Amino acid sequence: FFKQLGIHPDWQFVDVYGMEPELLSMVPRPVCAVLLLFPITEKYETFRTEEEERIKAKGQDVKSSVYFMKQTINNACGTIGLIHAIANNRDKMNFETNSSLKKFLEDSLSMTPEERAKYLETYEAIRVTHESSAHEGQTE
Repeated sequence: FFKQLGIHPDWQFVDVYGMEPELLSMVPRPVCAVLLLFPITEKYETFRTEEEERIKAKGQDVKSSVYFMKQTINNACGTIGLIHAIANNRDKMNFETNSSLKKFLEDSLSMTPEERAKYLETYEAIRVTHESSAHEGQTE
């Protein structure tokens, strides 16, 4: 997916089969990010709602160096997570010439999380690549 968007082939995404030392030893190094997949349960939704209300009421201090965008596109949590992983490691990433992802990140760097989400909704290169990859997946 990200090779199509211009991430240099030196970088890859791999599955982590467990957190035990012998399973972690199978993960190539260096590692820049880990994305965790987990089911959305009623308990999680309750926690998320409470946390969102707390943040609205008290605010949240986030370093300006952290790249974050809201998710407004259905079935795009993996894409958003991967964008976060790459955006927060831009200094380590190698991009191909004319990388559409690099351009997206550069263009959206000064935007708010909400503006980044809206921009992603209209960013043709990522949308088309996401849709073609989503149809190849094993989930609905």
